[in-house]
Amino acid sequence: MGRIVALDYGKKRTGIAVSDPLRLIAGGLTTLPSREIIDFLKQYIAENTVDLFVVGDPRQMNYESSENRERVMKFKDNLHRTFPAIEIQMVDERFTSLLAHRAMIQGGLKKKDRQNKALVDELSATILLQSFLETNKA
Repeated sequence: MGRIVALDYGKKRTGIAVSDPLRLIAGGLTTLPSREIIDFLKQYIAENTVDLFVVGDPRQMNYESSENRERVMKFKDNLHRTFPAIEIQMVDERFTSLLAHRAMIQGGLKKKDRQNKALVDELSATILLQSFLETNKA
């Protein structure tokens, strides 16, 4: 069984999380400049079996598209062209950044560390993936 890779795609940075091989637990992998994601995934997939991409679907509170959604959909299309054999599922990401900040506060991170946007993006991808794993247990 292959891993699931979650992507919290943004204009500047993308947080990446990955499941364990049994698809029980999500773990943060890294945050990279968004322009480097495809090359990173090519290398990662060359070394690991990946069966599914979970991409955060940016929506506003009223479910309308956010300003980043068009960018995310273009990224999704590029992801599909590059890795046509790997399924892609879009998942609501509306509360992941808020939950990431709360987790960092509860984890005792200092204010300066909580302002690290790369850490927030990676943690958001992890929360997105863990939520997906829990929702889709077989």
